[in-house]
Amino acid sequence: MVEEKYYATGKRKTTVARVWLKPGEGNIEVNKRAFDNYFPRETQRMTILRPFELTNTMGQFDAYVNVKGGGISGQAGAIKHGISKALTAYNEKYRDVLKKAGFITRDPRVKERKKYGQRGARARFQYSKR
Repeated sequence: MVEEKYYATGKRKTTVARVWLKPGEGNIEVNKRAFDNYFPRETQRMTILRPFELTNTMGQFDAYVNVKGGGISGQAGAIKHGISKALTAYNEKYRDVLKKAGFITRDPRVKERKKYGQRGARARFQYSKR
């Protein structure tokens, strides 16, 4: 018997999350660490679990996540994106609910690069008249 696994890649800012879902008790493992250990903030944990809440699949899947790049907030967003796409691979009916919530669409906002001759992406050096 072949074990059913659903794979998807989630992205946010400079973060890439590879997500595998398989039927289970709702355990989430991020980079071979416990989910609660990896994300200390409750808001980040809520962000990640939101796709399961919307599709009423809380506690039905075990998630194995490999995430790289970015900060902790970007990683949470990337995992949410990956879980949403993996749930869609499991059942196409979830697509409408997740799309309406904006979880299927990759958030295109990334940090703008610093320009030469300037202090930042848009900030200029202070101008002194005298």
